[in-house]
Amino acid sequence: AALPGPAPKDWVQAPLDPAVRAVLVGFDEHFSYAKLCQALRYLLRGGPDCLLVGTNRDHRLPLEGGAGIPGTGCLVKAVETAAQREAFIVGKPNRFMFDCVAGEFQVDPARTIMVGDRLDTDILMGNECGLTTLLTLTGVTALDEVRGHQDSGCPARHSLVPDFYVDSIADLLPALGQ
Repeated sequence: AALPGPAPKDWVQAPLDPAVRAVLVGFDEHFSYAKLCQALRYLLRGGPDCLLVGTNRDHRLPLEGGAGIPGTGCLVKAVETAAQREAFIVGKPNRFMFDCVAGEFQVDPARTIMVGDRLDTDILMGNECGLTTLLTLTGVTALDEVRGHQDSGCPARHSLVPDFYVDSIADLLPALGQ
């Protein structure tokens, strides 16, 4: 979306779709100032009746070789800052997504394992939902970080400790009969 005109007064006069009742912030490689302005205008127009929803708060997405790119959490934070309100996060670590899936498919938490590569999203959600958790060390988390949480006296940090870990998800293939 382009800004409608050269000046801020033009940007705030562009028509808004009257049917819009929510702003959803997800991964968007084309995120722009124009989109941020549009999101803010919808949120201001709708006030508290216009929902602000974010998909997740991942601040960085890891790439091979240790590189990374900004995650969706950066975009969510930009909209939250402009709107001066907090988004409802539907993805990890919020249990909303798990509760939806568990309700639809009769998932038994005692027989479910959460596999992930991030402590602050995957493992935290698994632990909060009463799942067995398995950390793969192929993402942003190193084993030293896990040990630091485990050795701390802080209950909040203990919620970031997985039940098990593997170097790679491929380490599970023998157990699956592959």
